[in-house]
Amino acid sequence: MIASTFRAMRDVLSPEFRSILWKAIGLTLLVFVGVLAALWVGSAALLVLPWPWLDEVIAGAASLVLLVVFFFLMAPVTAIFAGLFLDTAADIVEVHHYSGDPKGNPPSAWSSALMGLQFGLLVLAVNILVLPTVFFGIGVAIMLMANAYLLGREYFTMVAMRHMPRRQAANLRKINAGRVWAAGLVPAGLALVPFLNILVPLFSTSYFVHIFKKIAMDQRTA
Repeated sequence: MIASTFRAMRDVLSPEFRSILWKAIGLTLLVFVGVLAALWVGSAALLVLPWPWLDEVIAGAASLVLLVVFFFLMAPVTAIFAGLFLDTAADIVEVHHYSGDPKGNPPSAWSSALMGLQFGLLVLAVNILVLPTVFFGIGVAIMLMANAYLLGREYFTMVAMRHMPRRQAANLRKINAGRVWAAGLVPAGLALVPFLNILVPLFSTSYFVHIFKKIAMDQRTA
């Protein structure tokens, strides 16, 4: 896992990965700017109070709320958009590190988009459910374990499906469930760090390509 972590970090810092990251962040910012503009225009049109200063206060409060929501949703929304490019990222890693191995077969663009949307919403839902436990002092540990399971399951399966049918990929993950969960602790820890968590989709893709390749090699030599 340590070797895979350092390899993935080098991959994330490469020009090819930075290009993908900026695209995902750019799409995320466009969505939030559009929502903010619509909220501002809508509040100005709908709020007609006898005190103009109160209109401004309400509009400002709504904008502040949206900024807080943006901070909380930045990573999941970026994950949704990054899902559009994960197969491109996996291709880059396989060509760079495993050029002698059979090339993976990416799913259709529709499947990639659906997988990204499904994963982003899943991570968001789990983190919302786990968030109240933070006030009991165990939230970070629970969130770390939950995200390790989710990240391990989704990213390992996504990478494995490039080389085998979905059912076979799921079976391989189940056989190595403990190993995949332990591997998921690394990106799960990164997901808890504000701003750095936007790197999680691309880091996890590269990281689990390396993890999958190691598990596949162990399966062949067993």
